[in-house]
Amino acid sequence: MIRLDHVHVRHRARSGGVFRRDSVHALTDTSLEVRKGEIVGLVGESGCGKSTLARVLTGLQKPTEGEVLFRGEDLWRMPAARRRSEFGSSVGVVFQDPSTALNPRLTVRQILRDPLDVHRRGDEGQRERRVEELLDLVGLPGHTLAALPGRLSGGQRQRVAIARALALEPELIVADEPTSALDVSVRAQVLNLLVDLRARLGLGMVLISHDIQTVRYLADRLAVLYLGRIVEEGRAADIAAAPAHPYTEALFSATPSLLEHTERIVLTGPVPSATNPPPGCPFSTRCWRADADCATAFPAPSYGEGEHRWHCVHPQIPAHPARSTS
Repeated sequence: MIRLDHVHVRHRARSGGVFRRDSVHALTDTSLEVRKGEIVGLVGESGCGKSTLARVLTGLQKPTEGEVLFRGEDLWRMPAARRRSEFGSSVGVVFQDPSTALNPRLTVRQILRDPLDVHRRGDEGQRERRVEELLDLVGLPGHTLAALPGRLSGGQRQRVAIARALALEPELIVADEPTSALDVSVRAQVLNLLVDLRARLGLGMVLISHDIQTVRYLADRLAVLYLGRIVEEGRAADIAAAPAHPYTEALFSATPSLLEHTERIVLTGPVPSATNPPPGCPFSTRCWRADADCATAFPAPSYGEGEHRWHCVHPQIPAHPARSTS
């Protein structure tokens, strides 16, 4: 449905002097495919580029370089009216913090009506019926329609945000850390709701999180980001069973599972600057396997079984000999 081809996103930084500003490399040479009906998990530490990638996927951020293809057509070469009507109605967004994502002055009814009014979906009666359907979809009682967001709990607000994202019957939902602002007790409820909606509506979903252990159970495929680069990608089950990149290993060890014993990996060494990223593997400054080869150039992709690929000179598992490009 959506494909990113060699996407770069660079922002102007405040550092660098009066006449020359530094560039923040938010995404570097990122390629990713999102297919209909699947859940893709994007995982990594804070500041690795997950939210920037979400903004690119949802059309809120135009890449500095590279292409965003929507059903095979370059999104940013489409006329603005088509981009709003076709792409805008096909992709819904659930933001990180529901307390800031919802207008505090509007009732839940007005919040859910807004996308229907903007895109002129149906007549007055059809829009009202759709609002009631949306509330039922996310498991909220009818009296919630008259409430302001401030009168709702965090979990209820996030359900309203999910309902708003579903208003135009999108094919894809991009959820950026949808549970990070919620209490632990309601996180599972919201995640279960998203998975249930995916099954009932046939939705595709991009689920962004720093918690790789949670995402591995929900996602069909995982993409691991570090300093704006995808360093490992593949089926979630394959990566969980045998992570190839040391950074993926470290992420799994940082959020241990109750079902598996993992030894904690403590990372040492400096975190590279996003304004002056190293020429080689960006993880080499913190990696316990790194050597001189790692600092020379960013590793070419190597491939394992199925769709599993990674960028690492010294992976945990060997590459498939027929497909290795390193």
